[in-house]
Amino acid sequence: MKTVLAAAALSLFASAALAQATPVGVWKTIDDKTKAERAQIRITESNGVLSGRIEKLLAPDAKPDAVCDKCSDDRKDKPIVGMEILRGVRKAGSDNLWDSGTILDAAEGKVYKVRLSPADGGKKLEVRGYVGMPMLGRTQTWIRIE
Repeated sequence: MKTVLAAAALSLFASAALAQATPVGVWKTIDDKTKAERAQIRITESNGVLSGRIEKLLAPDAKPDAVCDKCSDDRKDKPIVGMEILRGVRKAGSDNLWDSGTILDAAEGKVYKVRLSPADGGKKLEVRGYVGMPMLGRTQTWIRIE
């Protein structure tokens, strides 16, 4: 009986840990150069495809009514808060990795390919933006809020 209870408890904790090892959730972005908090992003999933929107700007100098004046696509001159910055991201095989999508650097208006990889049991998210191949890019570590 104790063995059955222990196994049930372990499977419950394991499934909770796996649920956190996904990019879906709310994240605090940290600038990889300055280490400053920049924004709060909500990543959602629909039919196996992830997308992410800016919910809140966290930088002390951020303007709440800022628009993406440097964007060159459908996001040009749209408000940054509420803007979709992650598009078309999908799970990559059986690895704990998501890619095939894009990420927008709203400060520069540039769009990059993106690779997402949960770390530290899902408490952190390694976000790599790149051009061409992943070796040609940079990584930010985002912190899970919820």
